[in-house]
Amino acid sequence: MATGRASQELTRQVRPLLSLDSTEARYRVIGLYKACFRHIPRMLASHNVAEFNVKTAREALRKRFDANAHVKDIRVIDMLVIKGQHDLKEVVEHWAQPTHILSRILKPEAQVQVKDDFLSKFFRGN
Repeated sequence: MATGRASQELTRQVRPLLSLDSTEARYRVIGLYKACFRHIPRMLASHNVAEFNVKTAREALRKRFDANAHVKDIRVIDMLVIKGQHDLKEVVEHWAQPTHILSRILKPEAQVQVKDDFLSKFFRGN
């Protein structure tokens, strides 16, 4: 009984990072999406990313947001929004190089394939 009350008190004291409820978190996500969506043409022009046009970059942005559509915890949503705002600021302030944009923001699924030859297995320890 005492541990049940203690856990209830602890869960009552945990406060969200930014949003107080799910609707506020939803508005923050939509605001971040709109800001990223608006900045895509400027990002492609200023960073000379010729591999993507605006349409494919916006589709990649949509995929990134859709990948986290299943998240329901408000604190996790707030953390993802904070990370997204940080990534957007890196792009806006030109802290992110074109290679960073291509590898992390536009093509996260295109990771380097690990070879299964003898030396790679040896270096991994298998």
